[in-house]
Amino acid sequence: MDFAPWSAVIGLLLIVMALSDTVLGRLPLSSSMLYLAAGAAASPLWLGWSHLSPATHTLLLERMAEVVVLLSLFGSGLKMSVGLTDGRWLLPLRLAVGSMLITVGLIAAVGVAWLGLSLGAAILLGGILAPTDPVLASDVQVGNPADRDRLRFSLTGEAGLNDGTAYPFVLLGLGLLGLHDIGPGGWRWLAVDVVWGVTAGLVVGAAFGVLVGRLVLYLRSTHQEAVGRDNFLALGLIGMAYGGASMVHGYGFLAVFAAGVALRRVEQRATRSVAQHVTQGTTQGTTHGEKLGGVQVATQVAAAALARPDASEAEKLATDPEHAPAYMAHAMLSFNEQIERIAEVAAVVALGMLLWAVPWHLASWVFVAGVLLLIRPIAVLIGLVRSKTSTMQRGFIGWFGIRGIGSLYYLMYAVNHGIDKSLAAELTALTISVMVVSIVVHGVSVTPLMAIYDKAKPRARAGARR
Repeated sequence: MDFAPWSAVIGLLLIVMALSDTVLGRLPLSSSMLYLAAGAAASPLWLGWSHLSPATHTLLLERMAEVVVLLSLFGSGLKMSVGLTDGRWLLPLRLAVGSMLITVGLIAAVGVAWLGLSLGAAILLGGILAPTDPVLASDVQVGNPADRDRLRFSLTGEAGLNDGTAYPFVLLGLGLLGLHDIGPGGWRWLAVDVVWGVTAGLVVGAAFGVLVGRLVLYLRSTHQEAVGRDNFLALGLIGMAYGGASMVHGYGFLAVFAAGVALRRVEQRATRSVAQHVTQGTTQGTTHGEKLGGVQVATQVAAAALARPDASEAEKLATDPEHAPAYMAHAMLSFNEQIERIAEVAAVVALGMLLWAVPWHLASWVFVAGVLLLIRPIAVLIGLVRSKTSTMQRGFIGWFGIRGIGSLYYLMYAVNHGIDKSLAAELTALTISVMVVSIVVHGVSVTPLMAIYDKAKPRARAGARR
């Protein structure tokens, strides 16, 4: 198919999605389901416009998935406005570490005992499928920095962290297959791939986030320089965090998420500092509520300015010490959300185009049911034992373990590192089966289930306090 018809079809798809976005919010459907259907229609399954294949376009698919996940991770980090000492962080940490380990272990056990995979291949499959997706789970994640809901915060934080914490298990699987150096007894894997990779990724990403945030705010509020181009700042920070962490053998996914979190913390501290200074001019002290109120006012002003674009007003807010921090963070988040949605269209349409080339088996569908209905809920229930979550919240977290573009990235990463062709075909069938079913069943269930949760939220909070 020539470029012109493709351009028309993609343009039509984007316009339809823009016009129907509010309608989809009320229906048991998700935009990803429509993107998936559009990609399948363009494949040899129907129109035959594309012959994209997971066997011959592996590098393209890996790079595309990598970029989409990076954009989503940065946006997720920017939405995490809770301080690092807040107890809410314990939930995503328990999910991204404890539940992750359990998930990998259970998938590996099923892979060896039922699918007949070798230990290395089974662990590799567990690493590919263990992370939840930051790209396709926006409907159940934090919607804005002021959202402190425990369920949404846990799912957002988990998705931001476990795309990086899954990396060591992918490398371990490749190492057991003879495709990665894990050292005698696995010492190199533990020291370099686990301890160093995770630590370096978090430290490098946080350092870049703090550095860029403080530099921009200093130039704007003190010298009225570096105004505008917040989209370049967002993309530049993503590139610096990812590239910098990767060059020192840290995990770039963790670095990008940490950069977003760090930038948000710089913004909040600067805004609270100004709010405290202003408040102390009229009172003897500043309460937590007054500080929070100052942050909220600055955030609302910045959001209103972005909604009504005016060059002079925007420049005034961007250089105003009181509003510059919130304006910077909101401008970067707003741009990132827009480009992330476009990237999501490309990735999910491409996933739909792959369906024709996947060898479907009955074992794949049974495996899918096991992952979504048994392994994920069990891992969450064990990982959140004695946590400050209600029964409903634990049930919803267990259900909304959406698999998506992150799993596609790790699958293509493994294929490009030389796994056997027959194993690549089997892992592709299993992985894409899980992804497709997850997109459909979670897309159908997210609207009614989240409506039930929002109505029952007061009872859920009361249950968590008991």
